[in-house]
Amino acid sequence: PAAALVDDNSVSCRLVSEIPEVCKTEDCCLGIDEAGRGPVLGPMVYGICFCPLSRKEELKDLKVADSKTLTEAERENLFEKLDEAKSYVGWALQILSPNTISTCMLRRTKYNLNALSHDTAIDLVQYALDSGVQLKEIYVDTVGPADKYEHKLSQRFPGIQVTVRPKADSLFPVVSAASICAKVARDRVVKGWNFTEDLGEVDTDYGSGYPNDPKTKAWLLKYLDPVFGYPQFVRFSWSTAQTLMDSKAVNVHWDDDEEDGEKAAQRQSNKSMLSYFSVSAGGNDQNATHQAHRFFTERRLKSLNTL
Repeated sequence: PAAALVDDNSVSCRLVSEIPEVCKTEDCCLGIDEAGRGPVLGPMVYGICFCPLSRKEELKDLKVADSKTLTEAERENLFEKLDEAKSYVGWALQILSPNTISTCMLRRTKYNLNALSHDTAIDLVQYALDSGVQLKEIYVDTVGPADKYEHKLSQRFPGIQVTVRPKADSLFPVVSAASICAKVARDRVVKGWNFTEDLGEVDTDYGSGYPNDPKTKAWLLKYLDPVFGYPQFVRFSWSTAQTLMDSKAVNVHWDDDEEDGEKAAQRQSNKSMLSYFSVSAGGNDQNATHQAHRFFTERRLKSLNTL
């Protein structure tokens, strides 16, 4: 899974196993779980795992358990076992990049993490159905109020029995399997993260990635660019990241009609944002030799002299 984000970490992607033929002919159950909901660093990964109802006990015999109770080595070992059971076990993963998560959460129209999680889970179930999996039961680790989520999924997928429970990853082996797939994928992506930014030799000792971890906070502080903010490894919408930006980054005045734009900037002895795009009377850039920052060149952004 780590190789999937090597070229462009800013986009989300889906990784899937082959669909076992038996899952297209026999009634199946499907489990849903996620990994990386809370960290300020790295992606969130949603996983589904499915198998025939007649093979539930075999899945249980693989000794799958809630991924949070297992060591990384144990998770990797169980993921290999799941892969070896591909004659009757299938899985799919949706990797939501930090960029995607933060952009969604900062939309003008509110779109919070719960809504993003629900939509991602629904898309993965729909993928399984579109692939021919004969789903009859769905088990989900709850996000938000369990009864509301259960009702939402039941309406979206009529004819399928939906069970939403807290701690479902420790109650239902098929959810435990989904949990392991998601956690292994996230671990590999984080470990093999390709920093597109020019950061030199990146310090990978960023702790757990959770906002309250001192190592994570120290890493965030170290790699905060005072003008352009954080690398794409960081969920910049998280309050921890925003607080550091507010205190350590350069203040920018945004021209606004309510603040009287240019005049307000002059009164406060600040440079207006518009001054960076101003041109001389001759129509040429005031500083033609100035090298544009890679933020602009990568996005092919250029200053316009006229509209």
